[in-house]
Amino acid sequence: MNELGNSSMLVELYRRYRDALDVIEHDARPVGYDWGALPNPLDVLWLPYRSMFDEFSREIANSLNQLNDYTCRLKAWNVVTASMTDNEKLDATHEFIDPIATAGLTLPYVIRSRFIFAAAHLSHQANRSRDGMSWEDDFPLDQHVYFEAADKHGSGWRKYNDFKRRIEKIGGNDFKEETRDFRNAYNHRFSPRFVIGITQIAKRELDRTTKQVGYSFGGLPALSLDIVVAAMTEQYNRGRDAFNAFQALVREQEASIVAYSLRT
Repeated sequence: MNELGNSSMLVELYRRYRDALDVIEHDARPVGYDWGALPNPLDVLWLPYRSMFDEFSREIANSLNQLNDYTCRLKAWNVVTASMTDNEKLDATHEFIDPIATAGLTLPYVIRSRFIFAAAHLSHQANRSRDGMSWEDDFPLDQHVYFEAADKHGSGWRKYNDFKRRIEKIGGNDFKEETRDFRNAYNHRFSPRFVIGITQIAKRELDRTTKQVGYSFGGLPALSLDIVVAAMTEQYNRGRDAFNAFQALVREQEASIVAYSLRT
């Protein structure tokens, strides 16, 4: 352990971080909860829709707010690490930054997948309000719910296409490039470090000029918190846009469910 790797120094680093965070937290813009508008009581026929909506909307909001929270925390650490020595950066990254940044860069894909899962399930149930007796429960098991299921069951709703366009922007190619495809590399290979450190000293790749496969040497520098914070901020903003579109889709479905209930 280096000379700064002791409890008192870690406490001091954390104190400096908390001071910076206290200034930053006012920028937080959390998404809301408890916005469902289905009447109560409602026929038991709609219990699956109501139950899934309650859970899905809450957990998606939790994921988005967690991404926002992690972004604020990394903003604070970015302020603090700017004046740190390399040894201090090593301690702070190991003890505090790595877990937050790793989780933060994987959350956009989690959020995207949860949006798809929720829209697929809710659209399938809401389709009963339009299909009536011809409605068929042909939905796949949860472990097989992908974009195809959301497209199949959601395409009949006017608000679905706007929702789809917005979630397709979450975790897209620009995010992968900005973060050097961190999520995929972290899970399947060796990802870049944060703040300080080098990975991928030797790398096998295709030479674009000669079209020959070979090895390059040099290493991949660490992702700076400037890059990480900017990428996560953009993903949170896209997530908020998708959340607004998700609300619009649910509102359309709620109106159809209420109309069906009045007819029957």
